[in-house]
Amino acid sequence: MQKIYSLLFLALLLFISHPFVSKANQPETEPLVFMWWNLENLFDTLDDPSTNDSDFTPSGKLHWTEKKLKLKQMRIAFVISAIEKHPDYRRFPDIVAVCEVENEVVLKATMAKVPKVHYKTLHHDSPDIRGIDVGLAYNPKTLAPTGMKTYCVPLEGRPTRDIVVAGFTAGGRPLHLVLNHWPSRAFDTRWTEKKRIAAATVARAIVDSLLQRNPQADIILMGDFNDEPGDRSLKETLGSSFSREQVLSEPDTYLYNCWDGHDGEGSYRYRGHWEQIDQMLVSSGMLQKSGLRLDSKPFSCFAISPMFPSNSKYPWRTYEKGKYSGGYSDHLPLLLKVRTSP
Repeated sequence: MQKIYSLLFLALLLFISHPFVSKANQPETEPLVFMWWNLENLFDTLDDPSTNDSDFTPSGKLHWTEKKLKLKQMRIAFVISAIEKHPDYRRFPDIVAVCEVENEVVLKATMAKVPKVHYKTLHHDSPDIRGIDVGLAYNPKTLAPTGMKTYCVPLEGRPTRDIVVAGFTAGGRPLHLVLNHWPSRAFDTRWTEKKRIAAATVARAIVDSLLQRNPQADIILMGDFNDEPGDRSLKETLGSSFSREQVLSEPDTYLYNCWDGHDGEGSYRYRGHWEQIDQMLVSSGMLQKSGLRLDSKPFSCFAISPMFPSNSKYPWRTYEKGKYSGGYSDHLPLLLKVRTSP
């Protein structure tokens, strides 16, 4: 484990020290909006021989056609545009971080359908055999990238998604995003728990390396963790906490989980129960009064009525039990508002 930490620290030191893009100017009075969303299988229609994606082709099991793809892309753009119209935000997200996207081509094409904002994208091809990856889009007018690194989660057998670390400057201040899509709960939650603990161990090592370089580093972890805040992988391994005071008093141990105090639905509904498996966590630096900091009411699980089919409490999925439904996603997106202070 010490070797893993040492290698991560050296890699992140280089990553932090050598930005490749000059900083962008962000007005201090404008809050930044960060979005996380599991898009539920955003595939193109081509058969990629390097992955097991043949179901998502016109001739495949799911009969995934250009028409169905374009409708899904329009729905994604509709939700992002709805954030700009919402009175709590009134702006497009500055970061749109996603998982379950096949490649950068389909991610770029999807983000191009969002009006007014010319998003740029960062994407990484993970070893997941299904071909579903983690990626993000950012507004170059408000954020400037400083680099991206990826970290493998060592597992026996079937590989999982890599953890992606993306660096940015906002208002001249460095910011680190750690993007996650941990192994699923398929078959049995307890049997697969060790896989998510392995992912949590790598994510924690990344955070510790960043904090060793700068104890006040501004770090946001986002992802579909496939575990909830109270589960061992989050609470014990990663250090998730609902207490700001605990995070501020023990910043080397704990991360603030933004579901704290949230009333209402979770991001994913399973067997009639809302789950908080999509999460956003921040380092103690973002709880300070200066620099990049959380807004007064920073977090929400975003939902509007079109994202639910008639008379249903479940998000409107693209596929339901293997049959095409034509919806948005089986997950709801998360939003976080961050301000820049002197």
